[in-house]
Amino acid sequence: MAESLLAQNNLIRAGVMGGNDGILSIAGIIIGVAAAGQSRGNILLAAFAGTLAGMVSMAMGEYVSVRSNHDAQQKARLTQQAALVRDYDGEFDFVRQKYVTAGIAPELAERATQEMMAQDPLGTTVRERFGFSLGSEISAFGAALVSFLTFPAGAAFPMAWVAFAPRHERLAATFLAVLLALLLTGYVAALVNGANRRRGALRNLLAGLITMLATFGIGCFFH
Repeated sequence: MAESLLAQNNLIRAGVMGGNDGILSIAGIIIGVAAAGQSRGNILLAAFAGTLAGMVSMAMGEYVSVRSNHDAQQKARLTQQAALVRDYDGEFDFVRQKYVTAGIAPELAERATQEMMAQDPLGTTVRERFGFSLGSEISAFGAALVSFLTFPAGAAFPMAWVAFAPRHERLAATFLAVLLALLLTGYVAALVNGANRRRGALRNLLAGLITMLATFGIGCFFH
């Protein structure tokens, strides 16, 4: 159940980050190109091209990141397999001493270590030395696919405002709508990760504000 929850939370995280990056990246492109005085068609063309590039970039980034984590976990597994063959008693003492250091009574730590090492010595030592449970690997392909799909979903939000907002309201409407969306995605990301929700929302808002102001300034420079 815990492993299933971990995998589910990772997919949610990938989805939130994909949608958030879609909103922020494409809003930055739109505001920068609009500030340069381009037509609605050129703005949407730039946004569409950015969306295609962002979909692939996000998916590949998620895949490589998760696969790298898998490789590190596999290395830990092999390291502990060799360590148990080479020095089982040393690994046993490491686990027992860790429990004692954590405040467990020596007799109870000894008994708990005996039971866990008898049932699953590899899983026990990997968990205590490296901080993860074997079998809790998350899907690299799943994370990549979710990011691939949610990036354009996020990107569609600022693109829709540009497509339908009146010309004289285009920048202001996109700017305000994107800030609200970033507050929401920052809140959801913090909720999924167990972080402070208010702080997460405000941090995401600040990052988006800086990005859009920077691209607006660059666009004005090239106007």
